[in-house]
Amino acid sequence: MDIKLLDMRFQTAAAFLFSFSSTLPLQSVSSFSFSGTRSSFIESVLLSTILASRTTMSASAGAVTSGSDEECLSYDQEYPGTAVQRLNAVQKRVNVIAEDGSLYGKWEDVRRRLLWAGGLKDLTSSVPGQGYTGHSFNDWNHVDLTTMLDDEQENLNDGLVKGIAIGNRLGPGIKIASLPELGPGGSWSTCAMGCNKDPPSDVAHIQFKSRIAFKLVWVPNQDFDTFALVDDNGKLLAKGTPSDGPAGLPLRREREMNYQIMKGSKYAVAADKLARLDGNNATVS
Repeated sequence: MDIKLLDMRFQTAAAFLFSFSSTLPLQSVSSFSFSGTRSSFIESVLLSTILASRTTMSASAGAVTSGSDEECLSYDQEYPGTAVQRLNAVQKRVNVIAEDGSLYGKWEDVRRRLLWAGGLKDLTSSVPGQGYTGHSFNDWNHVDLTTMLDDEQENLNDGLVKGIAIGNRLGPGIKIASLPELGPGGSWSTCAMGCNKDPPSDVAHIQFKSRIAFKLVWVPNQDFDTFALVDDNGKLLAKGTPSDGPAGLPLRREREMNYQIMKGSKYAVAADKLARLDGNNATVS
């Protein structure tokens, strides 16, 4: 056979095989063969090229898939304002304080550990609205540790969060008080009021379109001297009983009110269980 005609046939076969092989498993590609000494040589080169190309294509596809998975893990479709990487870092710190015994020290020391875990500085001398965190976890309402993206920090309350002032500008304080080492975005102890609705209608979920990393709920035992830290689904992350309670804790009416705004919601489930285990439940109307 004319060598030029043979080369043309191999070129045609190569183009067909290379195109068709992209739809086949690699083992199927390797089963193609031609006959003849010269064809065996060209075949081996051809198949090596195809298999190498297929391997490269697979590796590239794997890299894209991996990147997409990573992107998905850092984005919350339901609450797109969530700084997911920061939220995960906060919860890792919560695991630390849950195990090191620091949630059983004096209340002010406990509170500082909560701030540290949440990615917030302890700024008790700053001006309110300019990074002041002396109120964080110290009253009934500012108990949601929220991690929000930078683009969401300037969001205002347009009236959808009931009981919260119209506006409620928190952005400057978030930027000042947030610890940068926990990742992109910022942290704040936002108001929990409205969290007993389904879905939650509080500052985190409405104003910032963000999940909470954790929420502090006072347990309705006789003295309200134990607290639970729960995540956005109400799962118990940690608990503590400060050593100087109840006298050294926030006022009892603050602790009772804190439980009242959670009562009946997913966020109260863990606290209710801890109260039952204590066997000394308080009477809460």
